[in-house]
Formats: sequence, C-alpha cells, structure tokens
Amino acid sequence: MNHEKETKPASGYLMLAIILVIIALGIIGIALYHNPWFVALIIIGLVMCIGFFFVYPNGSRVLTLFGEYKGTVKEHGFYWVNPFFVRQNISLRARNFDSERLKVNDKLGNPINISVILVWRVKDTYKAAFEVDIYENFVRVQTDAAVRKLAGMYAYDNFDDDEQEVTLRSGMEEINENMEKEVSERLAIAGIEVLEARIGYLAYASEIASAMLRRQQATAIVAARMKIVEGAVWMVEEAINQLNKRKVVELDEDKKAAMVSNLMTVLCADKDASPVINTGTLNH
Repeated sequence: MNHEKETKPASGYLMLAIILVIIALGIIGIALYHNPWFVALIIIGLVMCIGFFFVYPNGSRVLTLFGEYKGTVKEHGFYWVNPFFVRQNISLRARNFDSERLKVNDKLGNPINISVILVWRVKDTYKAAFEVDIYENFVRVQTDAAVRKLAGMYAYDNFDDDEQEVTLRSGMEEINENMEKEVSERLAIAGIEVLEARIGYLAYASEIASAMLRRQQATAIVAARMKIVEGAVWMVEEAINQLNKRKVVELDEDKKAAMVSNLMTVLCADKDASPVINTGTLNH
C-alpha cells in the first residue's frame, strides 16, 4: 500500500466504560475471593488504557502495528485502538513558510536576494509519514531549490523598454503561478498540497545594489529626456506654424533656425531660462 487509507477506530467513550467494568471486576474479585488471578483483569484494564487518544479538528493520527500501516484517523473525536498501535500525529492545518533570503544569480548572472512565502498543508498522510524522512524539512529544502531554479530562468529587471520579456520584477503574477506549479510538483512526493506560493522579497544583492540603482536612475533620466525633447520639438513646430499661419512676423531660414535654437534651449533646459530683452531689431 502506497496511499492513504482513512479509518475510524472504536469509540473511546464506549471502551472507557468497558475498561472501567473490567477493572471493577478485578477489584471486586480480589476483595471477595482473594484470588490473585483477578489481578490480571486489573493489569489488562490498565494496559488497555494506553489505546486511548484524541484527534483534534484538522488533525490526524497515522496508525501502524509492528511496522505495518493500518490507516489514518482524520475525523476528530475520542477513540481507542489496540494499545500496541503506534500513533503518529500529523496536522492537517494550513501552514505558512517564509523562506530565508537566498542569494542567487538571475538569468543575466546578476546576484539577487530572493525569498518566497509558501502556504501549504498535508493532503496525503501516508506519503507525509512514510515517503520522506521529515516532511517539514522536505518542504523547506525543496522550496529553496524551486526558488533557485526559478530565479535563474528570469532576469531581475528589463532596462530596455522595447523588449517585452517577463522579468522577476515586472511579471509577478506569472512568476508566482510558475512558482506555485514548480513547488507543487516537488512536494507531491510528500503528499503536500500547495495553497499559495509567491515571492516575498526581491532585491539586488548588496554588492551591486548601488550600481544597479544608478543604472535605473540613468535609464529613468534618459526616458524623461526623450519625452521632454519630443514635446519640445512638437511645441517649436507648432509655434512656427502658428506664426506663419497668422502672419505675425516674416521668418526666413536663418531666423527660424535662431528661433528653434532658443526655444529648444528654453524648453529642454534643467533650470529656468534667464531672458535677455532685445531692444534692437530682430537681426541683432
């Protein structure tokens, strides 16, 4: 058998009454007949008491007898089983696992720090108890392995606006879906169900963080400058067209060039321009 088998043992309340009767008979027999054989009833009753156990809500007990799997009790309540049964307690509650921040290399070879938040629970108690050694450690190790693999498949960020490649930073929804799938496949052998897996922390490693910050700032500055120049060109073009259309002033090519130069300087400057008033003609 390599799968879970759910079972329901005898009621603990009924067996408690039977055991009390057995012990009472032993005590009465000794008191009335002074026969030492009645001591055996008391001993049997006390040994039988070992078979009592509780199952709490969202809990379970895996039962084995001399190394043989006998079943799993999942329904909460008070039960009794053969005193020689070994009863392993396995919680079925959902659990959170916040992995350590791992230093790994992304697709481009940049060192990054990443961690994952995992919500999981035991689905198959047989696999959790017998297919792996300690299933809690198995969850931790396999989750770290999945994070390392996934981080190496994507770049941390995309500095080229024209590219549409999914990155760890921009494609969170897709990355989390792939993360959940990867972790689920790895933990299936231990009977673990993954409820949610998502990246909890993501950043460049400290040794390159400052350099990457400057790169991001430079990229943002270049993008902003491109927008400013694009807008300035449109404004200059519109100004010249309006002047020509309304015939406010006649502009030859030299004057247009001078006007374009002045407007572009004003519109694209980092600081406010200091105007110079021309009290002569347009040619001076």
